[in-house]
Formats: sequence, structure tokens, C-alpha cells
Amino acid sequence: MKIRKILKSDHDFFIAASTTFYSSEAVSHGIPADYHESAFEELMRSDRYQEGFILEADGVAAGYALISKTYSREAGGTVWWLEELFLYPEYRSMGFGHLYFDFIEKKAVKAGVKRLRLEVSDANTRAAALYSKLGYAPLGYSQMIKEF
Repeated sequence: MKIRKILKSDHDFFIAASTTFYSSEAVSHGIPADYHESAFEELMRSDRYQEGFILEADGVAAGYALISKTYSREAGGTVWWLEELFLYPEYRSMGFGHLYFDFIEKKAVKAGVKRLRLEVSDANTRAAALYSKLGYAPLGYSQMIKEF
């Protein structure tokens, strides 16, 4: 098992996996198809706002993860939002979750990140249990959005 930076050659895998993720119980609603392409384009453009990774098992792409980056006065510095973590079902319960969180937490500490933040849908109890076990706690905010 390994984690590596997403590459241009991962385009088709990313689009397929991202589409599968957004039709799963892990999210509360889907997104327009062109959002998958836009995300990939941003990942290829720079690491400034978003960074992507491929999770591999024996050289085969098993899933992907995305982080988004922001500054938060409340956190006192940079916050990485662990925006997406997706594994195809046949690769779950193999230790990828622990591997990913160990990888991203070490990377965050090295980068001086002050907070890691994530979301989990109420239906995704398995992911919520993992996040709790790894020390993540509810933030206590309700989110509100306005889309344009």
C-alpha cells in the first residue's frame, strides 16, 4: 500500500472514482459532472488551494484523497480540509484509512498546519467511527451555504 501525488495520467481513474464517490452514501448529494473535471484541472494547475493523492495497492489505484487549504483566524493559521477520501469497496478494511491519516497528519505537521478539518455524513457511520478512533471530534458548528 502506498500514497502518491495525483498525476495527469490518473485523469480517467479520478473522474470514475470521483463520480462513484459522489453517488455513494458518503455524501448527501451529487455534483454536476463538470465539477469532477474542474477539480482535476485545479489539481493539475497547482497545489495552492487543493492537493490530491492516489492510494495504491500493489501498483493499482484503489482510491483517492483530496485536501483543500485555507487560513483560519479561529485556528490561528492554515487549515487543511480533508475534503474527500474514497476507496473502492474491495480495498476497504485493509488499513488504507490509517495509512492515509498517518501520511496526511505528518505532512500537515511538517507544513505548519494548525488544524485538520473534515466532514462526515450521518449515514457514513463506518467513516465516523474511524475518525473518532483517530482523535477527530465534532466541531459543533452547523454549516450554512449560499451558492452562486
